Amino acid sequence: MDTATPPRPAAGPTGTGPTAGSGDRHGRAAGVALMLGSALSSQSGAAIGALAFPVVGPVGVVAVRQWVAGVVMLAVGRPRLRAFTRREWWPVLGLAGVFATMNVALYSAIERIGLGLAVTLEFLGPLGVALVGARLAAPPGPRRRATLACAALAGAGVVLLTRPQPSTDYVGTALGLLAALCWAGYILLNRTIGQRLPGVQGSAAAGAVSGLVYLPIGVAVLVAHPPTPAALACAVAAGLLASVVPFLSDLLALRRVPAHSFGIFMSASPVLAAVIGAVVLGQALGALDWLAIGLIVTANSVAVLVTPAVAPHDRRAPAGP
Repeated sequence: MDTATPPRPAAGPTGTGPTAGSGDRHGRAAGVALMLGSALSSQSGAAIGALAFPVVGPVGVVAVRQWVAGVVMLAVGRPRLRAFTRREWWPVLGLAGVFATMNVALYSAIERIGLGLAVTLEFLGPLGVALVGARLAAPPGPRRRATLACAALAGAGVVLLTRPQPSTDYVGTALGLLAALCWAGYILLNRTIGQRLPGVQGSAAAGAVSGLVYLPIGVAVLVAHPPTPAALACAVAAGLLASVVPFLSDLLALRRVPAHSFGIFMSASPVLAAVIGAVVLGQALGALDWLAIGLIVTANSVAVLVTPAVAPHDRRAPAGP
């Protein structure tokens, strides 16, 4: 996917007037609206999906979510599967595995430690990629020191967030960190896929394969735990709101705003998750939890700012299902 900002429209005869840069401003405004809608939809979908956990569990919700996402991504991406070479298939299959693992890890973490904390831990994945990228690209100097400061800030946030104590849910924390590792792998694999396949064919193929993997798993879970109509509706809503809407919104947003702006805006996701978790699921957070989320969000924003811009082919893929 091309994430470059659209060219400015031609100016009027005097170079000023309403046509000079107005299309670019409108495009950026639309991009911001799309990013906000994507973030709200994603976290709302996760919260609605969590409402079905008592009936079908996280695996059942993830299976339905992957089915919905796989069908839509196939329709939008239209990958030419028969034309894929072995060199192209390997990262696609790796990405499919990441999709499958990331979502079940995140939803299982949400069940145990809540939406806000789970999403914040998951966010360490892209933060880690940004920090490593900035560290490798930056020569000794202010930029490298800023990278080290971001790492320290994020580390402090994690310590505050997990706060080892007798009541700590270490399994839930580990699942959130597993989701973070998967998100980091998603970014790196999408970079490779973007270099080898045009458009979003690779992401679409990976989403379809992930949905196919969950077909027998989901059937077994739903047979063992028959869903009520309400639970099934929540799982389908999770697929639409947390996968389909963000996929399409990010696809359009990244054509209107610079990639670094997109990365900074994504930092709001843990905050939105915490707020939606409190409103929809009644998962209120304490002052130290909010402080920890603030530290990690700040670290990510600064890390994105100090990371050098990458080539367009490194930024092609939108958010995954």
